[in-house]
Amino acid sequence: MGTSSAKAKSIQDDIRAAGLRATPSRVATLRMLRQAIFPMTHADVADELDEAGFDRATIFRNLIDLTDVGLLRRTELGDHVYRFERVRPGETATDSHPHFLCTACGTVSCLANLQLTTSSLRESDKVGEVAEILLRGICNDCK
Repeated sequence: MGTSSAKAKSIQDDIRAAGLRATPSRVATLRMLRQAIFPMTHADVADELDEAGFDRATIFRNLIDLTDVGLLRRTELGDHVYRFERVRPGETATDSHPHFLCTACGTVSCLANLQLTTSSLRESDKVGEVAEILLRGICNDCK
């Protein structure tokens, strides 16, 4: 079994293990988001999968279904647009990591390795539990 067919089987197995049917559109949606290097909007995913013949409504339902079973995470970064990203091995659907939003072009980047410092954690503990961190600025391409 080749690497790509092994990956497809793994994606199918993950979808089935989550209690969903591994339809071609669900497999394509999850594969795309597992390969993505940044969170994607419904429009991003639908545009990419349009050539494969999947309609926008099906893609949206797949995104919601895959999020509901914990294979994807849905994030809203203050611009009223939901973005979807894979839940990485060892994470849960409720885990979060920081994101960087370019205020010029709208590009979103994951900052998965960024950690709060000990003093930042102490300060945030004074007001509550940090659920998400969003940094805004100008990306290198827009500078």
